[in-house]
Amino acid sequence: MRIIQAIFIATVCITYSIAEVITPIPFKIEYDKSKAVLGKKLFSDTRLSKDDTVSCASCHILQSGGDGDMQYSFGIDGQIGVLNSPTVLNAVFNFSQMMDGAAKDLNNQIHFPITNPIEMGTNYEDIISKLKKDKEYQDLFKKNYDQGINKESINDAITQFQSALITPNSRFDQYLRGDKSALSEEELEGFNLFKKNGCTACHNGVNIGSNLYQRVGILKPYVHDESDTTHELGRYNVTKKEHDKYLIKVPTLRNIELTAPYLHNGKMKTLKSAVDFMLRYQVGIKPDNEDTQKIVKFLKTLTGDTPHILRQYNEKK
Repeated sequence: MRIIQAIFIATVCITYSIAEVITPIPFKIEYDKSKAVLGKKLFSDTRLSKDDTVSCASCHILQSGGDGDMQYSFGIDGQIGVLNSPTVLNAVFNFSQMMDGAAKDLNNQIHFPITNPIEMGTNYEDIISKLKKDKEYQDLFKKNYDQGINKESINDAITQFQSALITPNSRFDQYLRGDKSALSEEELEGFNLFKKNGCTACHNGVNIGSNLYQRVGILKPYVHDESDTTHELGRYNVTKKEHDKYLIKVPTLRNIELTAPYLHNGKMKTLKSAVDFMLRYQVGIKPDNEDTQKIVKFLKTLTGDTPHILRQYNEKK
């Protein structure tokens, strides 16, 4: 086990020794602002669900971390989901969407929760019928789309809004841009431990994750719950290939202090417990409490600014 661990960490160090493994979030990203405002309205509209009780914002709470703030979110008829809702903040940087990568991009992802029987449980025909009865929506869609209200324009508007949900200028991003005073000594030690332990093998790039699939339990076996295949089998549910069993998309660590509980199953309630778990199961070491605390302090420097489109909304209110 120690030999495997040493090879794993050495490979990471060699791979990423030339340049920094994490890059800052850009301050701006291209999106259509007028369409994004329409998308924001749709994102919070419960009429996108079968019984008018659930919106996108019900499972992705934008005022906190963009996730569900609980182990599993609730859909129509009080049904409970089977996976922990991931954050939508910075999702535009993900290499695929959803934990099993079922959606290739933000636009492709939107129909999954809308049509899922335990989430929003509806169809586009019913949604379009509802929205066409609303004069404000008629005007907004006419302003932004020649085709008016249809599946494509609904998806595009929500995609434009989600593309705007970036959180730049975290203290760690400030550090990466050259402000060496942005991190305390302990936070910097935490970052160095993060790299030393090989965490950057999976958590790297602009989103510090969300750019590959990985199994839980690389260096310590993890017992999966076989009672619900959609809960545990991950990428296999999309590809049906045996080697994809238990592969799930590595989550972003951006704003991680705001997105408890953790893991795909939401079983880790605190950030410290999540770090301890990952060190045991993914790195293969017994966590040292002091080191763990330093890594947690580093992770808390990854919280960025509120997305500009949400700040504008709050200011108008």
